[in-house]
Amino acid sequence: MRPNGRHTAGASQLSALRVWAIGLILLSAVAISPTTAKAAPSQAAAATTHVYLLRGVLNIFSLGLDTIGARLQAQGIPVTVANFVSWSSLADEAAAAYKAGRLKTIILVGHSSGATALPDMIAKLNQLGVPVKLAIGLDSVFKTKLSTGAERYINIYIGDGPGEPVRAAAGFRGKLDNVDVRGTGVGHVSIDKNEAIQRRVIAEINAAIMRSRAPAAPVAEPAAPRPARAAAATAPARN
Repeated sequence: MRPNGRHTAGASQLSALRVWAIGLILLSAVAISPTTAKAAPSQAAAATTHVYLLRGVLNIFSLGLDTIGARLQAQGIPVTVANFVSWSSLADEAAAAYKAGRLKTIILVGHSSGATALPDMIAKLNQLGVPVKLAIGLDSVFKTKLSTGAERYINIYIGDGPGEPVRAAAGFRGKLDNVDVRGTGVGHVSIDKNEAIQRRVIAEINAAIMRSRAPAAPVAEPAAPRPARAAAATAPARN
């Protein structure tokens, strides 16, 4: 016996609700991490931090970064929001402030082409002897490879969209996390404006600042491998 139209419509609505609920759960998972429960950093730590937020092409599709910047400023964290084409001059500015002792913690966030520019900015800072505490890319639009490192690099991308996972080149130092948010309802143009994504970004920034009580050592070019120490010198002591 075939179901009548009312039952068919009800089943269709139930299926749609299930899809919506699954998407909501997945999106919530992006926002929930151990860092979200931590408090905001102290005023002293915030004052010696600078967050550089790089917008994408045309400077009009990444305005969610302005919202993130405003929320960080409300916490007392200095920010600069600029188009991705400024990455080189911003790196020079950050390096000068770091070497003058005004800046201890450098954090980078980019969306779209701004995310694609992050590895170049990190590489230049590293060449200048300046460490990057944290970098967060939002849906980088081209294949991106990290040849030198931030202490931590988080790439949040849409796996079935234009975004790409970030690859680590040989000799890369640091921690790289690729976070695929496909199926959560966010798109390339909206990922930077999504409330859950913004909360995740701000939580990661706060956690990084709180970890940076002492400045990280500059990331150097990989050195030649050292001879392995004797097993007796490295083996843990036994009771």
